[in-house]
Amino acid sequence: MVSAAHKSAGKTTLSLGILSCLATQGLPIRSFKKGPDYIDPMWHTLAGGNECYNLDPYLMGSEACLDSFQRNSGIENNSLVLIEGNHGLHDGLSLDGSDSSAGLANILDTPVLLVVDSRTANRGIAALVMGLQAMPPKVNIKGVVLNQVKSSRQGEKQKKAIELYCKLPVLGAIPYDKELVIPERHLGLTTVEESVNARKFIRDAADRVAHYCDIHAIHSLFYQAPPMLMQKMDACGKSIGAKVRIGVFRDAAFCFYYPDNLSALRNNGAELVFINTFQSSSLPDVDALYLGGGFPESFFEVLSSNKGLLKEVHERVEAGMPVYAECGGLIYLSRNATYKGKKYRLAGILPFEIGFKPHPVGHGYLDLKSTRDTSWFRQDVRVRAHEFHYSGPVTLPACYSYQFDVIRGNGITGQCDGALYRNLFASFAHLHVVGNPSWAETFVSLASEFKAKGSMVLV
Repeated sequence: MVSAAHKSAGKTTLSLGILSCLATQGLPIRSFKKGPDYIDPMWHTLAGGNECYNLDPYLMGSEACLDSFQRNSGIENNSLVLIEGNHGLHDGLSLDGSDSSAGLANILDTPVLLVVDSRTANRGIAALVMGLQAMPPKVNIKGVVLNQVKSSRQGEKQKKAIELYCKLPVLGAIPYDKELVIPERHLGLTTVEESVNARKFIRDAADRVAHYCDIHAIHSLFYQAPPMLMQKMDACGKSIGAKVRIGVFRDAAFCFYYPDNLSALRNNGAELVFINTFQSSSLPDVDALYLGGGFPESFFEVLSSNKGLLKEVHERVEAGMPVYAECGGLIYLSRNATYKGKKYRLAGILPFEIGFKPHPVGHGYLDLKSTRDTSWFRQDVRVRAHEFHYSGPVTLPACYSYQFDVIRGNGITGQCDGALYRNLFASFAHLHVVGNPSWAETFVSLASEFKAKGSMVLV
């Protein structure tokens, strides 16, 4: 695991550099991202050449994290596995740290490579590292990489202090470089699709890791994890033949999909048909729609002008087609949205006028409780999810049906989430199937019912 004392210390850049270095050497390597983030895994996938999966003890639980790790880590190919932590090593919701990166490191019993931001410290950096060594849950920190070092003199002082007081090897000292930073936007890092220089950035990160770090020593850390007792894989690893077609909006505007969610739909009998909302003016022959999150606000001009697609989505919803929409998908289905002073007409299915604020309306983990039985969720079911949005309804309809009460978080209204209409479910919640294993089966079942009704009408 690559982790740090705090966020923005350089975890992602170091992780990308290591992934690219080792993949370029022809070594089989897989990666995971701790937490609910979508964007870092996109960069991992480009750097390492394999799909990056999320691991999140809060969303999934510890046993499911272990199961997902074993299923997606390429064990059969003797792959190396790199896990990028999120925030600081010990940051998390629970006071005992069980849902932190350190908690995940304990679940997987993985060695930790610590990256520290060297810019504003001297020998005192050792005190920071010592604190991380002592803080529960205790993890097996095996080495340190200094990042953004301002001078060789500063780096040498930090190296000597860490090796003397912390008894840890310093495996690299990467100089300060204001250019080697992935551009950020309001929801975090810029996505791979929007970064024209993504491959160059990864090559530069790999070159700096190879030049300023002991890549051989870092490579050896992968072999210092103790043997893992293999668990019996659960049913979501099995696959059945496709029986329905689910259309998935997938482009630069709608790009937030957990790989596990897509795999689970396939494994439950769905053929996924990807739809580019910039290029498609009509819907293909599908039995349901999955509208994920992303950045529709950056593309309102093109989305709003694609009236043919908006009209077809509206008609399919009115005809009873199952539609599952998250965040960006909810925005697309709304009446209109105002962004940077301009109003855009959207699908007009949900009675919301969406506005945007300069600060997050909802950011963090969600705890939701179902208030009713619907085709999507049963009453009293508890769902853990994640939200990160600067948007929300400007005004709320006087009376509307929602699936969930919000126990923690914001959702759509601050009190409710999961807008319901006909066979549509739309929310600001990003749900992960590993923590909600019935989701994919339910989605495919609804698509099958809709397909069967269409067949009966034709007969």
